[in-house]
Amino acid sequence: MRVSAQNNMENSVELKKSKKRRDRKRTLVAYSFIAPNFIGFAVFTLIPIICAFALGFVKWDGNNPIKFVGLENFKRLAGDSMFWASLKNTLIYCIGTVPLTMIASLGLASILNQKIVAKGVFRTVAFFPYVASLVAITAVWAMLFHPSKGPVNAILYYIFHMKNLPNWFGGNLILVTLILFSVWKYMGYYMVIYLAGLQGISAELYEAASLDGAGSWQKFRYVTWPQLRPTTFFVVVMLTINCFKVYDIAIMLAGGGDGRLGTSSTVLVYYIYQKAFVEWDLGYSSAIAMVLFVIVLIITVIQFKGNAKYENS
Repeated sequence: MRVSAQNNMENSVELKKSKKRRDRKRTLVAYSFIAPNFIGFAVFTLIPIICAFALGFVKWDGNNPIKFVGLENFKRLAGDSMFWASLKNTLIYCIGTVPLTMIASLGLASILNQKIVAKGVFRTVAFFPYVASLVAITAVWAMLFHPSKGPVNAILYYIFHMKNLPNWFGGNLILVTLILFSVWKYMGYYMVIYLAGLQGISAELYEAASLDGAGSWQKFRYVTWPQLRPTTFFVVVMLTINCFKVYDIAIMLAGGGDGRLGTSSTVLVYYIYQKAFVEWDLGYSSAIAMVLFVIVLIITVIQFKGNAKYENS
């Protein structure tokens, strides 16, 4: 009996060790699958973010020794008129782009959700600007809105008899051009997201609304819009983040031949680039990037809390 009990105990211990080895092997296999992605994330995203936060508290031009300056870089922001101008331009761009893109995307999705002729062609045309080369479509827009040779100003001159033709790529109008271009480019992508949301709404809800005598507007207000709230929340958050990160559109449309933006069109990310890689003020540019991160974080947290409050009400 004593020998049998001892053998059972040894077998139990051996089974536990074997199970641990199998679990360890499975864990290693799982880590091996995620390791390439994590290594890429760590090297190209996580480590640069940490370095950027650290650089915000130092003065460094990439050549001379690093000098710790504490909060000096952040104090400089208060008197930097270019920083405040670029922040204002980014906010205006965001305030103009987010609602217009959302309205245009929802409108296109609502049309495509109906039974129309050549729906596939219409969907492809609407989605094309999002996948097309940014260089190509900005070149097309530059020709269309050219102050003296573009067809847009030609229409304003010959049809509407406008004498003082606008310069779409100069002054305060450049932000209007950036907003219109961004809406046109990105509305196709968010149209697809809204279309998926619309197709997920149960037809029974519309049938019940029809039985109650609801018209098209009542159906949209009391059925479609509440059902699309999660989709709208996602669209607004993603649009807001992307608007604060805008760089390529601004430099392609408003950069000019010498690659410099004017005060009326400089956005925050371009100003960060200019400080970092033109003036080589890496510490100050990192401080601006930290401020941008905090602004986006605060706005995103407010959006999430507002959405949670609405869902719990």
